[in-house]
This record gives sequence, C-alpha cells and structure tokens, in this order.
Amino acid sequence: MKVVYMGTPDFAVGALEAILAAGHEVTAVVTQPDRQKGRGKEVQFSPVKECAVAHGIPVLQPVRIKTPEAVEQLKQYEADIFVVAAFGQILSKEILEMPKYGCINIHASLLPKYRGAAPIQWAVINGEKVSGVTIMQMNEGLDTGDILFQREVELEPKETGESLFDKLADLGAGLVVEALEKIASGDVSPVPQEDSLSTYAGMLTKECGRMDFSLPAVKLEQRIRGLNSWPGSYTRWRGKTLKVWDADVVNCVETKAMPGEVTEVSKDGFTVACGEGGLVLKSVQPEGKKRMAVKDFLLGYSVEIGEKLG
Repeated sequence: MKVVYMGTPDFAVGALEAILAAGHEVTAVVTQPDRQKGRGKEVQFSPVKECAVAHGIPVLQPVRIKTPEAVEQLKQYEADIFVVAAFGQILSKEILEMPKYGCINIHASLLPKYRGAAPIQWAVINGEKVSGVTIMQMNEGLDTGDILFQREVELEPKETGESLFDKLADLGAGLVVEALEKIASGDVSPVPQEDSLSTYAGMLTKECGRMDFSLPAVKLEQRIRGLNSWPGSYTRWRGKTLKVWDADVVNCVETKAMPGEVTEVSKDGFTVACGEGGLVLKSVQPEGKKRMAVKDFLLGYSVEIGEKLG
C-alpha cells in the first residue's frame, strides 16, 4: 500500500520502520516543526523526521495541518491510507476523507479507556493490570473512532511509564503492519466504541510530579512509576528539590506520624509516612546531582527520624 505517515516522538518511529520493512511505500512523512533545544538553541528534528530523512522520504512540517496550504501540499502525495501515531495535531474532516482507506491511528491504550494525550502514564498511575494498543479508524472526535484491532499486554509489578512506553511502541509497530494487510484485503470488522466506558488521559505537566504525602502510599508509589521518566516525582527536602525514582510500599508505619515525616532510617533506605501506610525510598536524585540508590545517598547525607519532606 501507499502510505502517508504522520507522527512525531520516539513512540512513532518503530511503526514507521516496520511499515517500510513490510514493503509498503511511504510517499511522505508529516511531523511537527523543528524545535530549538538547550542553551545553544540548536534546531532539533523530531525522532520521526530523523527516521524519514535516513530513508530519503519527503517530510512535511506544517505548523497547522488544517490550513488550506497544508491540505493542498498533502494532496500532492499519493496514498491509499494515512497512518497516524502520536502526531500531535487534530486532522480535519477533509484530511480524514482524503485517502481511499481513510486514516488509522495507533493509540497506546485499550480504547475506549484512556483517550487523550498520556494513556501510557495514566495506565500505570491508576494501577491498571493490563494495557495495550488499539488500531482505530479515525473520525473528527478525540480518539473516538471505530476500533479495528486491539492487542493486550500485562503490566509488571514494577512497570514504569518508560518501560510500558517501550512495550507498547513495539506492540503497535507489529500490529499496524498486520492491520494494513487486513485492511487491504477487506478483512476488517469495525467496532464502535462504548462512550460510557471511556476515560480521559490528560496531558502531563511538571506539576503532576509534585508528591502529595497525604495520599495513600500505594497511590503515591504508582505515581512514582507512572511519571518515570517524565516529568518524574519530586518533593522538597531541606529547602531543595529531591526527585524520587523508586520506592516500596510498607503498611506498618508510626501511626502518630504526619504525612511526609521520616519514621525510620536504615542503611538501604528511609521510610516516609503517607496518608495510609508509608514509602521506603529506594532511589533518589538530590538537586544538582545524579540519580542514586538511597544506600549511596545516605553515605553523603544524614536523614533524621522526625524530619519532614514536602
């Protein structure tokens, strides 16, 4: 099939590579405009653009894909289908209806659960046992189109947003190739989404990482894993930021301790009281330092029972 591929971040690279490896012709790649990054303000390509350039594929980077100019430019590239993966812009009805087979999306959740920008992280934050990938026929709504294909994956006990991201990127790459073959042969049975079962996975901000020790320890530990690697979980300790990368839940803590209070210190970690239970911090990152195991952190810092974080 002839494909126009739309995507931007790392998550979308594997699927583009898989489509090319399967023998499909990618006539153009559409991705977000280049960004300036770092103190030097160096221009940085999106990961998908880097992949497209390496394969010699024409790249389109409209600021707004819906403008008449962008639509006319898109029409210049022949395609049977548009494949979209974390592109970052909403497509107009005109674009959705442009190719023969319409537009399909690789979405990193089991729709209708976790529509929106951050389905991977929220699945971990909310303690889901199973996640997966949906290949969806796109419509004008936000992740509301008919389900074409789905595949599940179980979450590990210590699954993080980063590790689930990698799993679902690989899963999506394989599933979209299967989907293209079945769409071309007419072997599809679209299933409308049940809107009453939908949940929304809102965009993450740095503020999402601020730790609230009044939460139950189980919920806080899930947030630590879900927000790993970005934006990360953090608190304040002695006037400076302390990032927390790993922690274990303990049910037995000093009942009179206030949330955020250190209740126990050992050579391998220290326990912080939460709204219910406590967290044994296992991996942290002091402000201006590298990430380290708490046993190494305690060699250079003295943590006292009774002092508070947050």
